[in-house]
Amino acid sequence: MAAKKTKNNQSGTAIGIMVVGAMILVIAVVLILTQGGASQPAAQVPAEDIPYPAVDRVSLEDAKAAYDQGEAVFVDVRSVDSYQAAHVTGALSIPLAELEGRLAEIPQDKWIITYCT
Repeated sequence: MAAKKTKNNQSGTAIGIMVVGAMILVIAVVLILTQGGASQPAAQVPAEDIPYPAVDRVSLEDAKAAYDQGEAVFVDVRSVDSYQAAHVTGALSIPLAELEGRLAEIPQDKWIITYCT
């Protein structure tokens, strides 16, 4: 029984790391996709201010290209109200509190890019 609990805790931790790790990238994606591709210089974030620095980052260009080619899916983990106010076109709405119970809704054969801001 304890082994199952540990496995679930590890799964939840991994999901949390993915969500936080993708947060910075997705902010830029959301801005570009909702502003019609308007080009703005990206803000430089000091390395010490990046949460979970061990999590690999992806460039905005790579994320958008993968999404455009059908190789990636965006998962909006904000509240339903926030999703309805504005979201990346085609993003799945799965609030963070519901994520673990709704993992089956996320395609397993695609790159999963989460965002929460």
